[in-house]
Amino acid sequence: MKVLILGAGAVGLSLAARLSDHCDVHAVCRQRHADAIAERGLVLTGLWGEGTHRFSASEEVPAGERYDYIFITSKALATRAICEQFADVIRDTETVSLQNGIGNEEIVAEYTDRVIGATIITGFEWRGDARVHISVVGGPMKLGRFPDGPDPKVDALVALVEKAGIPVEGSDHIKGDLWAKTLYNSSLNPLGALMNVPYGKLLHPMPWGIIEHVVREAYAVMAEEGVRVPWPTADDYLAYLHDVQVPSTAEHHASMLQDIMHGHLTEIDFMNGEIAARARKYELDAPYNDCITRLMHFRESLLEQ
Repeated sequence: MKVLILGAGAVGLSLAARLSDHCDVHAVCRQRHADAIAERGLVLTGLWGEGTHRFSASEEVPAGERYDYIFITSKALATRAICEQFADVIRDTETVSLQNGIGNEEIVAEYTDRVIGATIITGFEWRGDARVHISVVGGPMKLGRFPDGPDPKVDALVALVEKAGIPVEGSDHIKGDLWAKTLYNSSLNPLGALMNVPYGKLLHPMPWGIIEHVVREAYAVMAEEGVRVPWPTADDYLAYLHDVQVPSTAEHHASMLQDIMHGHLTEIDFMNGEIAARARKYELDAPYNDCITRLMHFRESLLEQ
C-alpha cells in the first residue's frame, strides 16, 4: 500500500513515521525537515513510542507516482492551495482531511469524489528539525467516509493505522465527530487567545456567558445540517464542557494564542467563522460567533503593523 502525506508538519510527519514500517510513505514537507529525515531519520518520542524512522520526504510529489491514500495534514488555511497544487495527484484518489475545523472536506470534495474525514486529539510538539514529541493522546483518531456511512476503503485504512500502533476508530458519522471537536475549539480557543488566559479562566461568568451563545448558535446550524453529536442539546454539551472538558484542560493555552505569538494567522475562519457563515446560509443569527471572528481578524491585522 502507498500513502502520501501532503502539508506534513508535526502531525503529518509523525503519522508518516508510524506508517512507514507498514507501507510505502512519501511526505511533502519543508525542505529542512526532508533533509534531516534523509540524513538521520525522523526522531519520534512520547506516547506514540520512541524511535527513529526513515521514509521518503521532499517538497514535491515524486513524478508519475500514484497512491492508495492521501492525507492532508496542513493548517486549514492551506487546504485549497494544497488541493490546487496537487490536483492531478488527488483526482480519483482516496483523500483524508486530518485537519482542524469545519469545511476542509467540502474543499477537498471539489478535487476528488473520494473524501474521508478524520479527527485527532493528540499533542504534537516540535523538538527540532524532524524531531517530534507526542505529549497528549486525548482519544483515538477517527476516520470515516464524509459525510457519513460505512465504507470498506475506510475500514482498510483504519486497519493500516491500527497496525501502525496509532489508536484509531472507524466512524459511521464523521461529520458529527468533526462538529464535536469544533464545538470544543470554537468555545475555548479564540476566547483563550483574545484574553490571553488558560482555558480554566473561561469558567468565569463573563466569558462563560459568551460561550453559551457560541454553542447555541452552533447547535442551530447543526440542526439545519442534520448533524448528530453525543450531546442531544446545547445545554447537555455546555454541562459536559463546563464539568469535564474545561477542568481536564484548565491549564491549557489556546493554539490560536501560539499562532499570534509566532506571527501566524489563525484557523478562526474554519471554526467560529464557518459557524457564522453557515448560519447566514440558513438565514439564522450567529452574532457571537461573528463577533469573535471579527475580533480575531482584528488581532491578526495587528501582526502586519
